[in-house]
Amino acid sequence: MKIQHIFFDLDNTLWDHRKNAYLTIKSLFEKEEISLKYTIDFEEFHTVYHEINESLWEKIRDGVIDKEYLRKHRFYDTFSRFNVNDEELAMYFEEHFLDKILNHNELVEGADYILEYLKAKNYTLHIISNGFKEVTERKCILSGIDKYFQTITSADTVGVRKPRPEIFEYSLSLSDATKENSILIGDDWVADVVGAQNFGMDVIFFDVFNENKGVEELKVIKHLLQIKDYL
Repeated sequence: MKIQHIFFDLDNTLWDHRKNAYLTIKSLFEKEEISLKYTIDFEEFHTVYHEINESLWEKIRDGVIDKEYLRKHRFYDTFSRFNVNDEELAMYFEEHFLDKILNHNELVEGADYILEYLKAKNYTLHIISNGFKEVTERKCILSGIDKYFQTITSADTVGVRKPRPEIFEYSLSLSDATKENSILIGDDWVADVVGAQNFGMDVIFFDVFNENKGVEELKVIKHLLQIKDYL
């Protein structure tokens, strides 16, 4: 059956979360003069934060922790690595991070072009994200890409995250799409590739970090413009 519906992951597939988070944390770090107060190098701090944050998001995805745990711990655990045990400072960073990250709305290279291209070919486009609902919609609006999407599904709305089939079911039901006429495009091996395949839906893996497990017949891209090879 011909593909009619394209479901995009949001963070790091279209909206450049890595870059936007980096810029946000850097400005908070400088504003609070963390280097001066605690002699911590920003690049080292950011590397530790990134590693801790990725690990916590994997645990959220796998249902081990909830979003409150992540919010309480990602900055606290990062500061703790540098022997700074300050809950108040960690929560200050957390609250301002979620607020200020929306000041930065860099998109992944080629995102605007490919969305315009797909829209012109009359595909119906959707978002299916594991991110927080209150932030997901604002990211789409503030970066100017909301106009491309018929539906936006956040994991919080459904109460489960990719790779669980319920979130795919929910998203498809909003749009009168079927597994057979839909495809997912995302950058997370477990959430997107394993999730879509287990659900029985086609997938394009946006393999930015060379995580392809060598699965045969998998559609893989390294740049968003390569979507044109498939759609």
